[in-house]
Amino acid sequence: MKMKRIDTINVIPFIDIMLVLLVMVLTTATFIKTGLIPVDLPEAKGTAAEHKPSELKLTIKKDGSLWVDEKTPVTLGEFETKVKEGGKEMTVVLYSDKDAAFQNFVGVMDVLKGLGHEQLYIVTDKK
Repeated sequence: MKMKRIDTINVIPFIDIMLVLLVMVLTTATFIKTGLIPVDLPEAKGTAAEHKPSELKLTIKKDGSLWVDEKTPVTLGEFETKVKEGGKEMTVVLYSDKDAAFQNFVGVMDVLKGLGHEQLYIVTDKK
């Protein structure tokens, strides 16, 4: 039995796959570029006041003491009160000495978690 010689390559399935991949890449690239899903926002007559959330700098020193804005020593209870006053939009920036007890950090995290506060930055030093 003699085999039939194939003179051509069927590229139709290859083209189908490439078109699907092209659509996926273009869709993903558009989403990644903007970082947002495009939405046409409704218009309003009044102007929205731009609200910039405040920032609370908390420092945990080596001895475990807590300081707000590097000026005022506070307890965990006072820190909790300040976070409540600032609201959920306030950003808490945490500076912690690397030799401070981990328990102090956990105490601060417990306060923030108990209040449902998620705006937290932990400052580290680059090497």
